[in-house]
Amino acid sequence: RFILRKYASLIFAGKKMAYQKVNADQRAPGHSQYLDNDDLQATALDLEWDMEKELEEPGFDQFQLDSAEIQNLENPETTDLNLDSIQPATSPKGRFQRLQEESDYVTRYTRSAPKSNPCNFCRLLKILCTAIVLFISGILIGYYAHKKCPSNATSSATLDLQLYQEILETIQAEDIKESFRNLVQLYKSEDDTEISKKIKTHWTALGLEDVQFVNYSVLLNLPGPGASSVTLSSSGQCLHPSGRPCSEEARTRGGQDLLYSYAAYSAKGALEAGVIDVSYGNADDLKRIQKMKNTTNQIALLKLGKWPVLYKLSLLEKAGFGGVLLYVDPCDLPKTANLSYDAFMVSLNPGGDPSTPGYPSVDGSFRQNRANLTSLLVQPVSASLVAKLISSPNSRTKTGVCSPLELPNNDERIVNMQVQTVTKFKTITNVIGYLKGLTSPDRYIIVGSQHHTAPSSYGQEWASSTAVITAFIRALMLGVKKGWRPHRTIVFCSWGGTAFGNIGSYEWGEDFKKVLQRNAVAYVSLHSPIRGNSSLHSMASPSLRQLVIEKSHFNCSRKAKCQESNVSSVQIPGDADYFINHLGVPTVEFTYEDVKTLEGPSFLSEALFPKRTAKIEEMDPFFNLHETITKLTGEVILQIANEPVLPFNALDVALEVQNSLKGDQPNTQLLALASRLRESAELFQSDEMRPANDPKERIPIRVRMLNDILQDMEKNFLVQQVPPGFYRNILYHLDEKTSQFATLLGARERCKLLASNETLQEALSEVLNSINSAQVYFKAGLDVFESVLVGKN
Repeated sequence: RFILRKYASLIFAGKKMAYQKVNADQRAPGHSQYLDNDDLQATALDLEWDMEKELEEPGFDQFQLDSAEIQNLENPETTDLNLDSIQPATSPKGRFQRLQEESDYVTRYTRSAPKSNPCNFCRLLKILCTAIVLFISGILIGYYAHKKCPSNATSSATLDLQLYQEILETIQAEDIKESFRNLVQLYKSEDDTEISKKIKTHWTALGLEDVQFVNYSVLLNLPGPGASSVTLSSSGQCLHPSGRPCSEEARTRGGQDLLYSYAAYSAKGALEAGVIDVSYGNADDLKRIQKMKNTTNQIALLKLGKWPVLYKLSLLEKAGFGGVLLYVDPCDLPKTANLSYDAFMVSLNPGGDPSTPGYPSVDGSFRQNRANLTSLLVQPVSASLVAKLISSPNSRTKTGVCSPLELPNNDERIVNMQVQTVTKFKTITNVIGYLKGLTSPDRYIIVGSQHHTAPSSYGQEWASSTAVITAFIRALMLGVKKGWRPHRTIVFCSWGGTAFGNIGSYEWGEDFKKVLQRNAVAYVSLHSPIRGNSSLHSMASPSLRQLVIEKSHFNCSRKAKCQESNVSSVQIPGDADYFINHLGVPTVEFTYEDVKTLEGPSFLSEALFPKRTAKIEEMDPFFNLHETITKLTGEVILQIANEPVLPFNALDVALEVQNSLKGDQPNTQLLALASRLRESAELFQSDEMRPANDPKERIPIRVRMLNDILQDMEKNFLVQQVPPGFYRNILYHLDEKTSQFATLLGARERCKLLASNETLQEALSEVLNSINSAQVYFKAGLDVFESVLVGKN
C-alpha cells in the first residue's frame, strides 16, 4: 500500500502530459470523463482525499490495473505484489476510510486533511438556486399560459373562420356575371359536349383536382319533326301549343320554342274527343266529375300545381282518360309574369334512364323498350290557347282581380290533339371534379349544378347554376393555394340531362351507389338559384335546418334589404332527387323566389318555361343575388366539410316527425312511437353530441362513430311504396302549406276514389316502421357508445 501511495504521488506530481499519454492508450471506450479533471494533479494526499469518489467511477478498475502494470515494468522486484490489496473497497465507507485506518498514516503524512473548496461549493449553490428559480418560473408561466391562452382546437377554429371569410370575400358579382355571359353563348350547340368541355377546362384551370367526364348512353324523348297541334272541331282552327295559329310559320325565336312545347315520354299519336275540365285533378275533382260525365277516352283539361303532375296523371289514367291538355293558370303566377303565349315543357320521367330503371346505363346493361311512360297523350299548352278554347278573352278583370280559367260543365268542346315525339339513344355527360379531404377523404360533400343538354331550350337558368358553382370553386382554390384543405372531400358535379328527368345525376348515383351509400355526407343543390328576386327561400333536411337558419340570419344581418328567410323541408325540382330519395343524404338548397310564387300553388316549377338571358339579368341586373347565393351556399359547404363533428341535429329530426303527425286524424300508436324517438334523440344529443363538440372532451374514435350515426340517420325514413311523384323520404312535405307526411296525404286522397282503405293502412305501416327504425337506430348508437366507454374503463 505504501508503494502504491508513493508511486501514485510520483505519477500525479508529474506533468499532465504524462498522465494523459499513459491513460489515452489504455482507456476503455466507456471511460468516465471525470478522470480527466485538472484537480487530480494535486499532491498525493489530495489524490487520496478525492479517491473516495474516483474509485467509485466507471472505469476505475481499469485505471488501477494500468498503474499496477506500469509499476511492475519499472520495478521488477515487486512483481509478486498482491494486486488484491489495491482493488476498490467493498465497504460502504469506501477506499478513503481504509487508508485512514492504517497505523502509520498519521506519522508518515502529517499534512492535515484538505478542506472543501469554497469556490466549488458556491458554484454548486448558485447552480442549484438558479435551477429552482427556473423550475418555479416554468410552472407559473405554463399555468397562466394554459389558463389565459386558447386551446389548440379553439385557435384552429378561429383560424378556420378567418380563412372562411377570406375565401368568401373573393366571390364577386362581376365575376359571376362575366362567367354567366360566357356560358350562355354556348347554348346553341347541337349537344352538351361543347359546354361540358368548357366547364371541364375552366374547372381544371382553377386548380380543381381530377376533373373528369362521366358519360352515359340514355334514351331521350325528343320533339318530332313538326310541332304538335290542337284543332278546335267547332271552328276548324288549328293552334300551336302557344295559342298561335298553325298558319303562322316559325320565323322568330318564339317559333323555335314550338318544337320544345311537349311532354317528354308521353304517348304519341292523335286523339279527337271531348274536353272535360278537371281543374287541378285531385281526388275530389275527379270524384265530382265522374258522377256527372263519362270520362273514358276523353281529354282532360288539367291545371298544373298543388300535386305532383305524375300523381295527377296516374289518377286520370285510372279514370280512363285518353289525353291531357296541361296548362298553368295565370292567376297562379305573379302579376309580373307575362306567360300567356308561352308554352312549356314537362318531363314525365320519374328519374334516370327509362331504358334502365334502377340500374346504371353502362355498356352491356339490358335495355328495356320504354318509348313512353304513360298511356296518355299529354300536351302542354299556353293559357292563351285555353282562353280560346273556353271562349274567355281575358283572365284578369279591369279591377285587376284575376278570374281563374274554367270551362263550364254544360259546355261541350271537341278538339283534335296531335302529339309528335321521337325517342333515340344519346350520350349525356356529367362533369365531376374533386377537392380531396385532408383527414377524412372518404367522406363526400356533393355540390351539384346543371348544364344545358340539347335540344331543350329551357335552360338559361343552367348558366346561372354553372356560374355560381364555378365562382365558389374559384374562391375555394385560392384558399387551397394558401395551404388550406378541407377535412372531408368536396365533389363538384355538373349534371347533364336534368330537363329529361334528372338523368345524369340518377345514372351517376346508380353507378356509384354502394360507394355513396357509405361515404356521402350531404348534398348541396344549385339547381336553379334565381327564380325570382323578392324572397330568399331555403330548403333543408330537418337535420340541417339549424345550420341553415343560423347562416341565413347571419347573412340577413349583413344586408339591409335582406328579408326574413324561411327554411322548410319540402319537395324541390332538380338533381337532389336521387340523393334524397334513394340515398337518404341530408340536402340543402338556397334560391331566390317571388313571394307570389311561394304563396301560390306548389309544383308549378315542374313546368320548364323558356327563361332567356334577358329575363335573368332583369331579375338580377347587378348579379348581387347570385353573389349572395354563392356566399351563403359556400358557408354551409365549408362548415359541413371542415367541422370535426358534423353540424347535423338529431333532435330536429325527431321534432319533425312529431310535427308531421299533428292533424285531424292522429294515430295513437304513431304518436307513442314518435315520443320514444324524441326521448332517444334527446338523450343522444345531450350525452354524445354536446361532449363531442367540446374540444377538451373530443376523442377521435368517438367523433368518428358519432359522425357515422349522424350521417346515416335520415336513411331510416326511406319508404318503398309512395304515390307517383312523391318523395320516398317521408321527412319532406309536399309544400309549405302542409305539415303532414306526404305519403299519408296521398293515401287518404286515393281512399276517396277507392272503396277500401287498404292503401291508407299500407302507408301507415310504412311510416310506423320508419319511425321505429329511427328509434332503434338511436338507441343502438347509445348502446355502442356505452360499450366503448365501459371497455376503456
